[in-house]
Amino acid sequence: MSADRTNPSALLLLPPPPAFSIAKVKEAFAPSLSDILTRLSQCVHGSSRLAVLDIALVIPFTPDCRPRAKVFSQLQQYLTSVYSIVGALCATQNIELDTPGGIDVRVLFINHSIGKPITEEASDTPQFGPIIGLQSLANSTRHWDHIYYVSDTVSENMAKCFVEAQKDDMTARMQAITCTPDWTIPQPLLIPNDQPSTSNPHSSVIVGGTFDHLHLGHKLLLTAFALALDPLDQDGHLIIGLTGDALLVNKKHAEFLEDWEQRWKNTASFLSAIMDFSPDQKSPEIERATAPKTVLVRYPKLTFEFVEISDPFGPTITVENIDVLVVSRETRAGGAAVNDERVKKGWKALTVFEVDVLQSDGALGTDENFDSKISSTEVRRRRAHLAKV
Repeated sequence: MSADRTNPSALLLLPPPPAFSIAKVKEAFAPSLSDILTRLSQCVHGSSRLAVLDIALVIPFTPDCRPRAKVFSQLQQYLTSVYSIVGALCATQNIELDTPGGIDVRVLFINHSIGKPITEEASDTPQFGPIIGLQSLANSTRHWDHIYYVSDTVSENMAKCFVEAQKDDMTARMQAITCTPDWTIPQPLLIPNDQPSTSNPHSSVIVGGTFDHLHLGHKLLLTAFALALDPLDQDGHLIIGLTGDALLVNKKHAEFLEDWEQRWKNTASFLSAIMDFSPDQKSPEIERATAPKTVLVRYPKLTFEFVEISDPFGPTITVENIDVLVVSRETRAGGAAVNDERVKKGWKALTVFEVDVLQSDGALGTDENFDSKISSTEVRRRRAHLAKV
């Protein structure tokens, strides 16, 4: 692993698990994740650098999985399991996350038929994540110091496909790592729900939050939020209601809160990291507006819209043309309240997608350090403590 002044980076390719439950994901992938997290941590520990780890979860998709609402619940469960295990491993091994001397972990999905060679992906395969084709990943402008895959039969074949798909030879960077014995992958692993195939795809999705000092819980919510947007011929629209600074003055350790400007930039940076895999990766266009404070981040066929919110509802009750609201399971009451207000206005209710919360129990056992890895309040508390030393 590189030890120079640049931020080290790695890609980990993971095959489909036996199931999406945290117990099965832990059984299959905890040794591999622990191995990579330890290697990256050793590169940056005690330094001002931040290592990057992209975890690519390979899932065989079928045409029956569109719109994504049909498989959203299963995929968000898988995301929750992976992020929970990462948080638990880092807590038990005292590995920092998302701070200098630590690791920035990002999870995305790969649509790939295991065992089949890549020729050329279908023309409608999106270059925007968080679900992309293996060839799009291989031919993006991303650079990784190392590309890891687990040393089982399925993964070795997948790694071979990845190498064959690359325009630039990355063979020297490929490396097999620790894994559990081979397991059986259910066919099919994804079982679409009974939502009618005629359901309209979702082109406009909204989420709300403070997103201060971005952490694993935020990343889980934002990735699931992006997952709710269907690939479309028309432009996709992701709306992020970002709590205004004036509403945060009573937060614990408020003096260490990031301001609104920093929070939208960090959130946009993360969304770009899990969504923009275009071969040229040009910088997006940025537009600003006031009343309310708004920033539009425009990519071809995709827009992130950051809106400052000063109440619990934000754009959900001022913009009619929204399809989906994404909430965490602990804030499901907010989704019901939003729809009550929309119905009062004579508008259609939003489809509400719920995202699980991270689980310390069931990952590697309860650990008192787990919350420090996933809590903005804990990050601010630690900074307040350091400021007094």
